[in-house]
Amino acid sequence: MRTHPFLMAGLLLGAVAIQAGDAQSGRAIDAKAAYARLKALAGEWKSDGDNGQERLSYQVIADGTAVVERDTAGQRPEMLTVYHLDGGRLLLTHYCMAGNQPRMQAQRFDPETGELEFQFVDATNLANPAAGHMHAVRLRFVDNEHLDSVWQFYENGRPKMTETSRFTRVR
Repeated sequence: MRTHPFLMAGLLLGAVAIQAGDAQSGRAIDAKAAYARLKALAGEWKSDGDNGQERLSYQVIADGTAVVERDTAGQRPEMLTVYHLDGGRLLLTHYCMAGNQPRMQAQRFDPETGELEFQFVDATNLANPAAGHMHAVRLRFVDNEHLDSVWQFYENGRPKMTETSRFTRVR
């Protein structure tokens, strides 16, 4: 039986596409190493960023299986984000003052630069797909005393605003 060259090329391209899809879905990152960096944030942080004075508190809970981030700024309602591993994936759920709870999956982690990026997966209490919600997060572990964060808010299927902060460890 003779194999047609176009069939072989198609199978090869399909395998490459599946591998690329795996990398984009977050399976190619070292989720455990990224999660270990998040656990090292335990403590109190402050920033004078886009939101004025902002404070973050990180706590490792549930025998090390979740990291809770509490975010407060001025008169704004407190928000909460929970990070956890799910098999080989690193996920977060953000309990937002917008009244919805977007879930995001880590898509990229570079241990050398300290950059960790999350992308939207789905959300609870999202009125419709065009409703405003946090859609992407980029954290950068600058060193043990500094953390940069960039949160991107989407509405009507595109970016509406970006919140950027540099945090310094308080304790």
